[in-house]
Amino acid sequence: MSMLSPVILCGGSGTRLWPMSRALYPKQFMNLSGRTLFGDTLERCRPLGSIMNPIAVCNEQHRFYAAATLQEEGFQGDILLEPTGRNTAPAVALAAWLALERAGRRLGEETPAGTTDDNAPVLLVLPSDHLVRPVESFAQAVQDALPAAAAGYLVTFGITPTEPATGFGYIVRSGEERGGTPCRAISRFQEKPDAATAQALIDAGNCSWNSGMFLFRADIYLHELRRHAPAIFTAVRLAWTGRQQDHDFLRPDSAHFSACPADSVDYAVMEHTERGAVLPLSLEWNDLGSWEAFYQMMPKDADSNACVGDVIVKQSRNCYAHSTHRLVAALGLENIAIVETADAVLVARRDQVQQVKSIVEELKARSRPEFELHPLVHRPWGSYEGLALGNRFQVKRITVRPGAQLSLQRHHHRAEHWVVVEGTAEVTVDGETRLLTENESVYIPLGAVHRLKNPGILPLVIVEIQSGAYLGEDDIVRLEDTYGRTDS
Repeated sequence: MSMLSPVILCGGSGTRLWPMSRALYPKQFMNLSGRTLFGDTLERCRPLGSIMNPIAVCNEQHRFYAAATLQEEGFQGDILLEPTGRNTAPAVALAAWLALERAGRRLGEETPAGTTDDNAPVLLVLPSDHLVRPVESFAQAVQDALPAAAAGYLVTFGITPTEPATGFGYIVRSGEERGGTPCRAISRFQEKPDAATAQALIDAGNCSWNSGMFLFRADIYLHELRRHAPAIFTAVRLAWTGRQQDHDFLRPDSAHFSACPADSVDYAVMEHTERGAVLPLSLEWNDLGSWEAFYQMMPKDADSNACVGDVIVKQSRNCYAHSTHRLVAALGLENIAIVETADAVLVARRDQVQQVKSIVEELKARSRPEFELHPLVHRPWGSYEGLALGNRFQVKRITVRPGAQLSLQRHHHRAEHWVVVEGTAEVTVDGETRLLTENESVYIPLGAVHRLKNPGILPLVIVEIQSGAYLGEDDIVRLEDTYGRTDS
């Protein structure tokens, strides 16, 4: 039986979902309904039965989010770190080489299309930020497509259209079977069409939305990548050969991977291969690429308003209102999206929410902190949240997980004062270590070498008061770090 390896692609930035999605905290790691979208994707793999450990592909900034989610969902997985984003084709190639190494296989051992290889690793490639329901129907679709993938076909999952959408790509299929399964041969790919073209495609009755989900053997994918995109194949192979293990992470060689051309699986392989196949699916799917997508998937009130959180809507129709930290009240509005976070509020016409990325570009150009981070920032040891910021001072709430510790560090421009609010703190300042409990405090002078650790079994919460001429996060010199981070 083929070995199934889920490959979760976590490299997206989700700029159109600002202000909730940020550069260093993108939508796949946002907790929207008790679980992150990445967690939902992992959960989608459970009904598949016996699978190999998932492979997550993400970037440097998001690695601890990915690791924490895998642990929380009960998976032992591998995390591949892209030195820079190069789209999906190189990312999947990295995962393919890892899957082959796990299986003790080498490139060149593939069998021809139409010949089943029950021992070849099969990759189930899933974006980490999609909605797919019901899970059981998707699991059955994977099982239906698995014989075609084992026989050497590259299968993509197509979603049966429910409307002439212009925000998705389309796949046109022929009636030719692939591997004696419900999979069909691919006639062509259609980029995001205009409304008239989308309607014509649907009227023809042989098209699907392009979901960006794939099922294929690792060796066959690499074989086709080498044929149709040799520059990508060579660059990623060199990057894989120069890889290094860093704790729980695999780091491909940065120079070779950064020199790799950027391209998607569709452009690099699927549009050129003779082995392509599509399995049409009739289930609920959305790539959740904008707030309009969230509006469409949400239940509505009698006036077609979709509300999340502490929201009051009066004399309004067709609105999306999302509150995370405070009451949002809307009066006399129509076709408006409102999204509130601790430090920003977005108000936009629903037909303009695709343009939110222009706001993000402006924030980046102005070096605004709202571009990268929320006030609540997650770290491998826990989190910190900004409470107040003024001239030459800043106040934060710091939460440290049981058994975790911050780096051994010092600051050139600020002093700190820590007050324990909950739990027990092990504090080291210039080589002297002591325990602090609730309502006790310690002062860390400018330049002092210090560390904070939680030796207890409950979370440690402290209030940190910083004072000095410069209070940026880059004023950290890490002398020693459990999590392998370099100096900020």
